[in-house]
Amino acid sequence: MTDTSLPAARLWWQKTDKAWLALVTLLALTAFFDPAQFRPTVTFTATALWHTAPFIAFAVLAVATMKATGAETLLARAFEGRQTRMIVLAALLGGLSPFCSCEVIPFIAAMLALGAPLGAVMAFWLASPLMDPAMFLITSGTLGWEFAIAKTLAAVGLGLFGGFVTMAAARSPVFADPLREKPRIGDCCGVKKPLEGKPVWRFWQNPERAETFRTNALENAVFLLKWL
Repeated sequence: MTDTSLPAARLWWQKTDKAWLALVTLLALTAFFDPAQFRPTVTFTATALWHTAPFIAFAVLAVATMKATGAETLLARAFEGRQTRMIVLAALLGGLSPFCSCEVIPFIAAMLALGAPLGAVMAFWLASPLMDPAMFLITSGTLGWEFAIAKTLAAVGLGLFGGFVTMAAARSPVFADPLREKPRIGDCCGVKKPLEGKPVWRFWQNPERAETFRTNALENAVFLLKWL
């Protein structure tokens, strides 16, 4: 007789979101081992979430709007002009762009394919995952504006450092061919050709863009609620 319990359990474990599972487990352990602390813990969490809710809502809507309109294409302007100016603008925009560490990879690959200087690309690459509008608003709402601004400056500073170091080493044979294959767009985090087309601000008139807005808003909301 074949035992199917192990494969079923393994399949359940693979499909289960570990973050939500950990949250439920911690609450259950608190209720079991320290019942008196369970209610204050839930109350504290709910209160903190309530105070942070306006920041979460604004961040979710802002990022979803940028994705739906295609406004991320405006970031390409940071790569126009002299390389020093490009590095500075790329680092600044990197600290403001709504890209996570995996979303930024296809965008960077596309920039390299278009012939953008490696120094500016590196500046954007380093600064972008460290800070974005959602992270800034959430950080300011939980840890204060001072901490959020300091982290933004640190992200931009790291981008500037990496950009200028890369520019100085750009003539090395190591950087002779930074992109050996055509980039794949639309692989991680649902990124779709960030440099093609102009922004469409009335995205709700386009069913596909409206669906993009809804999908991104839901995914970002769940993500922020899960990891707060």
